[in-house]
Amino acid sequence: MIEALQRAWSIPELRKRITFVLGMLLIFAVGAHIPVPGIDRHAIERMLGSGGGGGLLNLVDAFSGGSFRRMSIFAMGIGPYINASIIMQMMTIAVPQLDALSKEGESGRKRIAQITRRLTVVLAFVQAYGVTLAVSHNGGANLQWYTVVAICVALTAGAMFLLWLGEQVTQHGVGNGISLIIFAGILLNLRYQGEKIIAQMQAYHNWVGLLTLIAAFVGTVYAIVYITQGTRRIPIQHTKRVIGMRQTQAGGSFLPIKVNTAGVIPIIFAISLLMLPATLASILPGETGFIGWLKNAFNNIRPGATWHIGPIGKLGYFPFPGPTLMYALLVIVFTYFYTAIVMNVQDMADNLKKYGNYIPGIRPGKPTYEYLERVISRITLAGAFFLAVIAVLQYIVPSLTGFDSFTLIGGTSLLIVVGVAIETMQAIEAQLLMRNYEGFIKDSK
Repeated sequence: MIEALQRAWSIPELRKRITFVLGMLLIFAVGAHIPVPGIDRHAIERMLGSGGGGGLLNLVDAFSGGSFRRMSIFAMGIGPYINASIIMQMMTIAVPQLDALSKEGESGRKRIAQITRRLTVVLAFVQAYGVTLAVSHNGGANLQWYTVVAICVALTAGAMFLLWLGEQVTQHGVGNGISLIIFAGILLNLRYQGEKIIAQMQAYHNWVGLLTLIAAFVGTVYAIVYITQGTRRIPIQHTKRVIGMRQTQAGGSFLPIKVNTAGVIPIIFAISLLMLPATLASILPGETGFIGWLKNAFNNIRPGATWHIGPIGKLGYFPFPGPTLMYALLVIVFTYFYTAIVMNVQDMADNLKKYGNYIPGIRPGKPTYEYLERVISRITLAGAFFLAVIAVLQYIVPSLTGFDSFTLIGGTSLLIVVGVAIETMQAIEAQLLMRNYEGFIKDSK
């Protein structure tokens, strides 16, 4: 990796692209500290520290580089765009017009991207309004309607600026800009989490817990790299074909099926579904009566909560991690769901048959479809259990170590950081390989 970075830095064009990425990320880091006026930061800290709506909002804060905790102009992060993209992917499957539009080539993709941006504006404004209302109800300030509108417009503009920033990084830099923005946001939180670890160490001198935390980080990173790079290679045989006046030779290759095709999306789906009721309930004013009961009920279904079942004889009430197990099950279900969206097995089988390719020992058509469906289902099961373990680890490790930092910079966040790092290095290596081919062609001429 270090050698690849050194070679990339020695090439002027790649050095310019890498410098551009660093410059855009610096702009993001500066913007993450520009506050939105009219909001009390102490109210935000109370919300993030609460057991109710804090879970989902803590995740938003982790992905935005602490911008939500500081209530900066980038407090919404890139989340509205991610939600809009997921909605558009599902709508493309459900709506025939969008499905046809996605198959129209570059013009169709541009049209879908335009619709996604408009949907991002709507989602960002709605999310900003909900957050502003929640802060107001938690004692942030007695906001007038025009102040609420101004705050929502500022937060929406910040989210759209981050989207533009990500697109610029993708176009003029190296790697996926949106992923790099999330990557940078998580890394910006490292200093805050590091200070919390140091403060806890000074208070409790928990060296065993610290060593356990380090071991959990190293082991998680190793597992993420191993699974992220893992693929099932299905052998493909190519038949002879005549294209114009040329005849292509028969040969063989592989159809790679990734173990973790869905990435981090199923975890985001699951945590959003479980934490959304508690987050919405935290917006409601009041802590007693029906409102108090409602907040307590929704708080008991958040991941990490414990149900006390019993009494069971002398044992008393038995602690049962029901919400955490529910969370793991939802991650598995959403992994299959999202994999089915992004991987159309029927199209894969039809394309193999269309271009005269086949899997050795498997007839083209329906038998190929059934074989691919069976293989993808099995490989997805391994990826789904891996994601479920990663998702649950961020609630298990803090209880074992006494440090809560793994909740925000471990588990889901660590999966994103490692995945984006691998993706970016692969993009740099692809650029280097392309330039090596260009140099070879020039030399041969």
